[in-house]
Amino acid sequence: MRKAKVNRKTDETNIEISLVIDGSGKSDIKTGLGFFDHVLSSFARHGLFDLNIRAEGDLEVDDHHLIEDLGISLGMAFKDALKDKKKVRRFGNAKIPMDESIADIALDIDGRGFFKFNAEFGGEKIGAVSSNMIEHFFESFSRNAGITIHVSADGKNDHHKAEAIFKAFGVCLDEAIGIDDRIVGIKSTKGVL
Repeated sequence: MRKAKVNRKTDETNIEISLVIDGSGKSDIKTGLGFFDHVLSSFARHGLFDLNIRAEGDLEVDDHHLIEDLGISLGMAFKDALKDKKKVRRFGNAKIPMDESIADIALDIDGRGFFKFNAEFGGEKIGAVSSNMIEHFFESFSRNAGITIHVSADGKNDHHKAEAIFKAFGVCLDEAIGIDDRIVGIKSTKGVL
């Protein structure tokens, strides 16, 4: 079973993550940011990851440090759980609607961690979460997981758009980390990812 635990403590945040990537979609997430708990639970459910998160941060300042460090920590957890990446499908793509919104994500578990984001939000906040922190979370995840991620989303309702992104991310990542017994070693002409 592919799994990982990450404990990250800084002067600004304290984060504990337990992850099983070959799970059933169970989650128990407490970040102090209700909307972020919601979208991370959606990500776990649709990616079929078992995910437990306990996170505290200097929310009296704002949500930046906590969300950034969640992206860093979750990226580190996925990188650790994937280990040597043998027999991993590597690529994933998902297009997920939520009412009037739609999110499209493509990714490559390539070890490089490039990130591109093409989505705009109409308001400054979604619940207590700064809208611009959605992009920053994925950028932090991408860099620390070593996964190239391209995100596009469109729609009118910011909640729907952000939730569609997290659902698409779960579905897409589940596809990419899947094991294919036809693959010999690493799925790369270089022989390494």
